[in-house]
Amino acid sequence: MNFYDEQLRLLQEQCARKKKLEGKQIELYNQRSTLKRQVAELKEIMAAEQEDVDRLEGRSLAAFFYRVVGTMDEKLTTERQEAYAAKVKYDAAVRELAGVEEDIKRCEAELAGLEGCESRYESVLKEKTQAVKQQGGAPAQEILQLEESIAYLESQKNELQEAAFAGNAARLTTDQILSSLDSAEGWGTWDLFGGGIVADLAKHSHLDEAQEAVEYLQSQLRTFKTELADVTICAELQVSVDGFLRFADYMFDGIFTDWVVLDQIHHSQQQVEETRSQICNVLGYVNAMIADVEEQIKENKNRIESLVHSVQM
Repeated sequence: MNFYDEQLRLLQEQCARKKKLEGKQIELYNQRSTLKRQVAELKEIMAAEQEDVDRLEGRSLAAFFYRVVGTMDEKLTTERQEAYAAKVKYDAAVRELAGVEEDIKRCEAELAGLEGCESRYESVLKEKTQAVKQQGGAPAQEILQLEESIAYLESQKNELQEAAFAGNAARLTTDQILSSLDSAEGWGTWDLFGGGIVADLAKHSHLDEAQEAVEYLQSQLRTFKTELADVTICAELQVSVDGFLRFADYMFDGIFTDWVVLDQIHHSQQQVEETRSQICNVLGYVNAMIADVEEQIKENKNRIESLVHSVQM
């Protein structure tokens, strides 16, 4: 009796069924949302149509008018037909919604019974893989080689993910710096045309924020480059803000110095934008490498699974 094979076959069927039900469940949820909106809309329409009938059947001004002109019966018949048609549409939508609710309950109940089938499949597959390796032979040798390859790829993937994390952190800091420099530029322009001490202080406040973030960015970029040490990427990533100009602008507050500060802000913005572009380019390369490594891991795992299934036991 093929003990492992029978378990794996049954669990594979369960996993396939679970995947199909999950897709069906999403579709049913979408249908329910749509039908709930339709039911609410049709209920309003039905109520409005019935209100028209009630008005004509009562002592409203409209009823009096139609009686006077002699078209009361015709108008009432039309309104009753429209009210009936609205009720028919509403009742049909309610029934359809109830049917979808029942389908959802059945789907959820079956999914609950299949909970954990993927982990059980992986567990049995792992047990059989160990049994195949202990049995020896060509499949066992290839499995061992593939497992070594997967271990190396997993290590490489971890290193790449750490680099991506560091790079994303640096990218976010460049956004913060650019925001501070943009604010400083706005206040600096106002200061140039007589904004006074308020504009001057606001400008320097944002420049201080930018300077502080730049210092933090330099630390982040060093970390990023360190994480990339095992990856064949080399990029000079550095940016600075000239502190002397900020000091001179504050002390002398002359139009020449203000112009120089604005010019330096523009230069710094360009530097930060170039740095951000470099970071994004490197991150794009790292993310592509992560995707490639993940694909190799997947292929190796699929090959191991195929080898395990090829051995009857």
